[in-house]
Amino acid sequence: MAWSQDEEWMLAQIEQHLVDDDPRLVARLESFNERARRSEERAAGRTAGRTPRRSTVIILISWFLIATLVATLLILVLREAASLA
Repeated sequence: MAWSQDEEWMLAQIEQHLVDDDPRLVARLESFNERARRSEERAAGRTAGRTPRRSTVIILISWFLIATLVATLLILVLREAASLA
């Protein structure tokens, strides 16, 4: 939604007063904006050809091994129960 000219003018006045009153605040905000912009660029670059992190791979392999172990134990128990019956 676009702002009216009056709203833009009021925001420009507020910004100018803040710049005049507290130059350190302006420096902090510019620094924050620069860091946020770099972070967004890095995130956009990572999603294009992203490979999974090592921790993600380890977790997936662990879950696969746990599922395999549970399935194997379940098969062994069911075979033992079937042979007893």
